[in-house]
Amino acid sequence: MDAGTEAIRILIVDDHPIMRVGIAAIINAQPRMQVVGQAGTAGDAVRMFESLQPDLTLMDLRLPDRSGVEAIRAIHAMSPEAKIIVLTTYEGDEDIHQAHDVLVKALQRVHAGQRYLPQVITEALSSRIPGSHLSQREQEVLQLMFAGRSNREIAEDLLIKEATVKSHVSVILMRLDVSDRTQAVVEGLKRGLVHL
Repeated sequence: MDAGTEAIRILIVDDHPIMRVGIAAIINAQPRMQVVGQAGTAGDAVRMFESLQPDLTLMDLRLPDRSGVEAIRAIHAMSPEAKIIVLTTYEGDEDIHQAHDVLVKALQRVHAGQRYLPQVITEALSSRIPGSHLSQREQEVLQLMFAGRSNREIAEDLLIKEATVKSHVSVILMRLDVSDRTQAVVEGLKRGLVHL
């Protein structure tokens, strides 16, 4: 690597060792990208983020000890400017062939301060069934749920009654077709309804 050219330092968080090795190989083959750490649990992810201070973190949401969402919250509590890319599962040969380019493009764009949604997700969002759209207020409630706020705290933040918050939460669960708050946050992340 040329002197004076700083590599983008990346932390990989995934509970499957083979996935971590594969992703690390893709990243380390890129000019100006370097994997500085690999974690298999949410706890390790938070500890490694704190000690390594990577430029980017690749985060799987399904981890054995806690969800990736909880790890993201903990990381953002330490470092609000942290840049995190949520890993999604690829299914089918064509997706796997495209995964390399998608991953590299996502890393470059997020490091540059932009958002990245793969085309398949953009298409899925645009074809979403009517009625699954959240109102502005419901999105605000979901964002505060993502921040770990209770119904009472959300009511205080938005200057509305707690009963109104409960009503919003019920509608959010129904529209996102999930059964609890954690699933709502995960689904919100997948759909780009909540922002890190």
